[in-house]
Amino acid sequence: MSQVVWLQAAPQAGQLTQHPEAALAAVEMLWASAEQASSHTFLQTALPILSRTFHADFVALVCAEAGQWKVQERFGSAGNVPYDFLADVLDRWSIGQAPADRGLWLAVPFDQRRSRSEVLLLAVSSAMAAQLPADIGDRLATLGSALGRSLTSVRKREQEQKRIHRLEAVLEIASQWNKTREMEPLLIQMAEAATKLLEADRASIFLWDKATHSLVARPALGVGEELRIPDNVGVVGQVLQTGESRRVDSKLNQHEIHRQVDTKTGYDTRTLLCVPMISRGGERFGCFEVLNKLEGNFTAEDEAALEELAAHASTTLENTQERLGLLAIRKQMTEQAAEGARLIGQSPAIQALRSTVQRVANTDLAVLILGENVTGTEVVSQSIHYLSHRRDKPFIAVNCAAIAESLLEAELFGHEKGAFTDAHDSRPGKFEIASGGTLFLDEIGDMTLAGQSKLLRVLEEKIVVRVGGSTSIHIDTRVLAATNQNLAEMVRQKKFREDLYFRLNVVTIELPPLRARGDDILLLAEFFLHDFCQKARRKTLKLSAEARRRLIAHGWPGNVRELRNLMERLAFLSQGDRIEAEDLAFILSPRGEQASTLALDQPLSAATDHFQVEYITQAISRVRGNMSEAAKLLGLHRSNLYRKMRQLNMDQAEET
Repeated sequence: MSQVVWLQAAPQAGQLTQHPEAALAAVEMLWASAEQASSHTFLQTALPILSRTFHADFVALVCAEAGQWKVQERFGSAGNVPYDFLADVLDRWSIGQAPADRGLWLAVPFDQRRSRSEVLLLAVSSAMAAQLPADIGDRLATLGSALGRSLTSVRKREQEQKRIHRLEAVLEIASQWNKTREMEPLLIQMAEAATKLLEADRASIFLWDKATHSLVARPALGVGEELRIPDNVGVVGQVLQTGESRRVDSKLNQHEIHRQVDTKTGYDTRTLLCVPMISRGGERFGCFEVLNKLEGNFTAEDEAALEELAAHASTTLENTQERLGLLAIRKQMTEQAAEGARLIGQSPAIQALRSTVQRVANTDLAVLILGENVTGTEVVSQSIHYLSHRRDKPFIAVNCAAIAESLLEAELFGHEKGAFTDAHDSRPGKFEIASGGTLFLDEIGDMTLAGQSKLLRVLEEKIVVRVGGSTSIHIDTRVLAATNQNLAEMVRQKKFREDLYFRLNVVTIELPPLRARGDDILLLAEFFLHDFCQKARRKTLKLSAEARRRLIAHGWPGNVRELRNLMERLAFLSQGDRIEAEDLAFILSPRGEQASTLALDQPLSAATDHFQVEYITQAISRVRGNMSEAAKLLGLHRSNLYRKMRQLNMDQAEET
């Protein structure tokens, strides 16, 4: 589209003073241009002013678009508009001639800076024709120029307002996108937002599949199946390859449209706008396309708006892809951690433990885990966490016995910068880090009374205050605690707060020592042996029958850790493919298989009887009360075992 502008120099102030009506009209139009927010409302004010000034029955702003004349705004009424006369006006003006008139019609072009031809047209009534001054053409040119400048000012302001509104709409749309967590719904929202914002019929986001050299429309609104095209054809291919936005008008560059897509989809593309999608690193990874403007062609303003929208879409898509990737990694890590926290074993004690863990896992009840050292308290706490609804949130373990008393409060609750000598930066505590997840407090019995008091307050109020700070921080952390001490006795001795004891002891889980788990020893041994043999890149070792009996017979004072360490050594140091009893004897403690717990202040006969009682008791416990198996383990006939127990005044339990 072309635009004709009034190139005549603006009249001097003295010229306007010779024509008071013209001067007044110019001032009124200038004032109206400052007050009106849109070109439509401005022209509704300005055209009546011109009608009054020139005593015209009809005043109109007529524009030429794509070779067709169209009345943009009018005031008054007239007969048929002489469009051929308007073409003559533009022709005269293009060669520098004065404004034209034809009988009662007056016309002047006034705004050449815009992309369309606009002419100010007046129709004077026959009754007023004789009264028209001789310099009517000069006056018309002067006021036409004034109207052009005023209208240009209004249009610029109107465009800026439209741009502001569009940017606000884009920001609002982007804020809604950031709330969407899944990729497919996000892409649909983006396409729908583009069609609404740009008043288009359809939209597609093409993502670049570099491996197959194709562009995949996700989504292609209005298309029922996946749309995939080569990455070097059509407008989309041009935009991807060049990184430059493209527009296709209804009557121009139609050949650029990839009509095979229309044939496939049954759609008729008339107008098109496509912009590149660029990553934060400056790489093109797709295109954003809208089709068929509902009215007219896509404009430069539409192109700028879609580029803004595509920039936000690119950032949001990148963030979403990164988030989904992190979620996938976290899910994989969670599953791996949950696999490592399995409770291995089939003994009645472990089956009962597994049942209890499953019942309490998906609650927020506090759990107190009791048991000897390294019986698996942390594994049980992890099992509770990974079976709960908190499994995707942090699991944080704190050994209360391993942290100095002066640092325990800062470790649990965090500290502010300068709270103490080495506090160079602010730091969140374990409660904050584990918020939403689980905090495991191991060796809770070693916590000081002062620390117990602060811990109780946090458990009751669900609020922490960092050391050196005053801000209350809400936390949602489930607490699991463990100890190998007798907390009830510590409460009686005033070494552990009674109120904290009852707060932690909502559910109690007691872990059996390894020596009381019978054949679970073999299951655990084989599990550890398989795992360490894989790490050692060797075939899984087998346990001989004698080695298996030796494992069950051992007292395992170091519980699961002792067994794990033994299997690790065997996996890396054993020479053959089979583990014999001698190998176990070589690995075990040089002082013997079990440290002596006998007092040295008793006669030898009494000590011998005491040892035999303990030894027989442990053997029976290892085989879960099966007297026949116990006798075999001890190298006795069952009747001889009963006889020996009577001699030692031992209770003779019924065989299970």
